[in-house]
Amino acid sequence: MSKYGTIPISSSSSDAPPPGSSPLDFISRAKARGASALATRQPWRELADPKALAVPRGLGDAYLRARANLAHFSMNYAIVVLGVVFLSLLWHPFSLIVFLACMVAWVFLYFLRDVPLALFGHTIGDGVVLAVLSALTLILLLLTGATGNILTSLLVGLVLVLLHALLHRPADSIDEEAGRWYTPVTPPQPY
Repeated sequence: MSKYGTIPISSSSSDAPPPGSSPLDFISRAKARGASALATRQPWRELADPKALAVPRGLGDAYLRARANLAHFSMNYAIVVLGVVFLSLLWHPFSLIVFLACMVAWVFLYFLRDVPLALFGHTIGDGVVLAVLSALTLILLLLTGATGNILTSLLVGLVLVLLHALLHRPADSIDEEAGRWYTPVTPPQPY
């Protein structure tokens, strides 16, 4: 029986990095994961195209635009919101240091992790890591005294993203990415 076109499934642990892998292996894996994550980012020219801005015709059109643009530009929007928060923290250097330390923790403990996290011999799931990192980041940033600044900058970033998502007309190519729910499907012609 031919196995052409199938994905091989290995039950061995040969796919996992060896326990004593070098820091250079980790850095190369981190670069590859970072590049693949940034590959989902859309071109900034497409995001900032002034010709694509128009007021939606109604609430239904606004909803569909926002949904299509949030799916299409999700990585760009995340970068914009993080950029706004970063810029607002420039006036609070201690908060900025805490923000950068939390970002490093997120990168190493959540985004770049190849093997499950183990603590005292117990495997910790991704959901637990996500919840603990989120709570820790929020608590640490709120304890730095820049609570109002952080919440305001998050609100400003979200308003910017929502305004763009509502006013930007999605291109036809977005329909395939978003599952073809933006463009109405014409009924088939009778024979």
